[in-house]
Amino acid sequence: MRVNRLSFLSALRVFACIVCGVFVIESASLSLFERMTVAAEVEEAEAPKTGAAEVPEVPDGTPEELLAFARSLREDEVPSGSRQEMTAYMKKVSATSVIAVDKALENLKPTDPLWEDAAEIKMDGLMMLSQMGDPKAAETLNAFAKIVTKSPFKKLAKQADRVLLISEARNVLQGNIEKAPALIASMTKMLAADPDDIQTAQLAMQLAGAFEHVKGGETLSKKAYASFGPLLAKSSNEQVQELSKSFEGILRRLDLPGNVMKVTGMLLDGTPFDQKTLKGKVVLVDFWATWCGPCIAEIPNVLEQYEKYHDKGFEVIGISLDEDRDALEKFIAEKKIPWPILFEESAGGWQHPMATYYGISGIPTVVLIGRDGKVITLDARGENLGEQLDVIFKDAG
Repeated sequence: MRVNRLSFLSALRVFACIVCGVFVIESASLSLFERMTVAAEVEEAEAPKTGAAEVPEVPDGTPEELLAFARSLREDEVPSGSRQEMTAYMKKVSATSVIAVDKALENLKPTDPLWEDAAEIKMDGLMMLSQMGDPKAAETLNAFAKIVTKSPFKKLAKQADRVLLISEARNVLQGNIEKAPALIASMTKMLAADPDDIQTAQLAMQLAGAFEHVKGGETLSKKAYASFGPLLAKSSNEQVQELSKSFEGILRRLDLPGNVMKVTGMLLDGTPFDQKTLKGKVVLVDFWATWCGPCIAEIPNVLEQYEKYHDKGFEVIGISLDEDRDALEKFIAEKKIPWPILFEESAGGWQHPMATYYGISGIPTVVLIGRDGKVITLDARGENLGEQLDVIFKDAG
């Protein structure tokens, strides 16, 4: 990965997304932020192995000197190399910064302004180690965050509250789904306390979105969006208000099962798409893009089902979130994709009218529509697509 121009903090944000995101859930959907890391992942495959870079030992010194040392580690440029080398380096930096901060904290009182800086650095380091699978770091982080929630520094205390909520969310999303209603209530309470805080708002949106990728989590996701949306809409922060607007589209998409889905737009050849041509057909609506790895990986499966059932009334409508028409046309020609593609050059990418209308924030997103025009499921990928179509067309000739 070519990241020699990135600081440790920038690389940490990218790496955390690549490794596991905020909630460590199994999902092949590609979010907008993950899209930004794709190029880096591609470069990583071509990067030479240079060996993990060395990290200096923690020096002796005053609290000020120790914190300056920890900050310098996090501000240094990350050496180029493979993901494994980057992982090793970032683990060393995170662990070393925590050790340095702990030495500083030994001589600081919780009311000391330096304690605030030290606590923030320590939580960041432990969060990184936790995301990379260190169970001891996760335990230490939770214990320390509980202490920090009582800090007189309000911004720091709020950050600790978010850390604890993320920990709770991981627990719920990794199997304790029965605790989800309480988690949603906790998140709602945190939002109500400060609806102008963008970090809390973003965390709420990530949590609601994460439920979509949990088996049987669509109802929980709808409940979360419905609980969070009104609070965000009341915010005086414009960034938060923008998030609340997307909730309307997301709820519209989550309400699709059992209802009719409106599909409009321009085809790749510039002519308007007529949804009436789909009357009486079983339709897969696929939000995708040529830069989306999981989308491309799913294409052979969709092609197989298309060839198997197209003559019996199965159609696919691709809604491309690409911005480069030439690249899209080249890809379609090379892969010999036979189904219609909707594309909006003037409002490409994530701003495609259909993407905003249905609150699409991760791709591939697929919707299976029955012959009656009503949505059957929002989960028609992989083996599930074939199983659904086998049942639908079992009585067809």
